[in-house]
Amino acid sequence: MSLVLHIHPENPQPRLISQAVEIVRKGGLICYPTDTTYALGCGIGEKNALDRLIQLRRLDDKHQFSILCADLSEIATYAKLENPDYRLLKSHTPGAYTFILRGTSEVPRRLMHAKKRTIGIRVPNNPICQALLRELGAPLMTSTLHLPNEEFPYTDPYDIENALQGRVDLIIDGGHCGTEETTVISLTDANGPEIVRSGAGSTDTIF
Repeated sequence: MSLVLHIHPENPQPRLISQAVEIVRKGGLICYPTDTTYALGCGIGEKNALDRLIQLRRLDDKHQFSILCADLSEIATYAKLENPDYRLLKSHTPGAYTFILRGTSEVPRRLMHAKKRTIGIRVPNNPICQALLRELGAPLMTSTLHLPNEEFPYTDPYDIENALQGRVDLIIDGGHCGTEETTVISLTDANGPEIVRSGAGSTDTIF
């Protein structure tokens, strides 16, 4: 059975956040709300949890994984940043963006793109996410809760509980989320930013 925690979307209860983080520290796979969609997550070095996530979403080896960070100070540990990249991230985080950057040796090889050695970096503008990351003191591996054969990501916690019961260790009910995923921007080309996917984040101020 999956544990379900009802956490306030604006004022997350510290006791429940601690309970959720303890599950992550023990290698659990969790479902949680973000500022865009619900997502699946685990500790970035947890192989078994990652394998479960891959199986749940039926991902192939070309999937670009992302790391959820609390703020910019964590990003430099896991991604290589040039000054123009830093300025762009600073002006667009926290927010509904995923930035593709070249990963450092701190990123497990299984999370990086097999050939390009890139990793997605995301700083969410969501109180539950931020509380989880602060309590954990480390990033989360994250992937949109978009299950096979479903046209859109789940938005309703009731539907999520029915779909995931017994398949994840924890479901955080933080109210309804949207169905629009993050805007994905690649910063791996010397020619400047490339919009890989238009999503919830505005692209008007990227260039």
